[in-house]
Amino acid sequence: MTSAHTDHALARAGRPVSTDGPRRPALLIFDVNETLSDMSSMGQWFEEVGAPAHLAKTWFAGLLRDGFALTTVGVSEPFARIAAEALRANLHGLPLNRDTEDAVEHIMAGFTGLPVHADVPKGTEALSGLGIRLVTLSNGSASVAESLLDRAGIRGHFEALLSVEQAGIWKPGAGAYAYALEQCGVDPMDAMLVAVHPWDIDGAARAGLGAAWINRDDGVYPAYFKFPDLRARSLIQLAEQLT
Repeated sequence: MTSAHTDHALARAGRPVSTDGPRRPALLIFDVNETLSDMSSMGQWFEEVGAPAHLAKTWFAGLLRDGFALTTVGVSEPFARIAAEALRANLHGLPLNRDTEDAVEHIMAGFTGLPVHADVPKGTEALSGLGIRLVTLSNGSASVAESLLDRAGIRGHFEALLSVEQAGIWKPGAGAYAYALEQCGVDPMDAMLVAVHPWDIDGAARAGLGAAWINRDDGVYPAYFKFPDLRARSLIQLAEQLT
């Protein structure tokens, strides 16, 4: 257990607004879980241990909630630890076809072996081709991101794979985004977060970064969050907007 670091100072509090819309960023910071990785198959890993498939969404939402809760009290725990503990709680009392620890291990193996979304390979290639620097910033470990991008054959498009484990604070805490900017040597006004999660978009916007919301499922953006600068149905469409 580590205390959250809040000393990653943001270079600027806000971004200049252009009448022509947001300018092309020098750096794109990608969220990993669900933004790059396709979690639609997680339900089958729950079913394989005798649990209902719908529990996959409950589990993932719960582990994010608990990670955020710890962040608000100044504590940062590894994503994998919270994920495993949340699984033990969610699987408790279910008629599984194996013991709980074996079930947890099986589901976690599925999580770390996910594919990327269909648009990600061509989208990252197109974005990299625009001369924009690409990095990831995950609430999970950098090793999971590394394996994900290696399997997809796109690791070479990313100059760095960053994790909040080094920042000492989970997203959407401002210190997480500041850590990424510090590592890349970029001001907030020159960076843009790319994510499917409105809470991540909101956190980046409040930290002074630009933000692009990838809305693959035609969802509704919550009005209580700060709005993204760009909205796209895929990374390919995002590249078209930034061309």
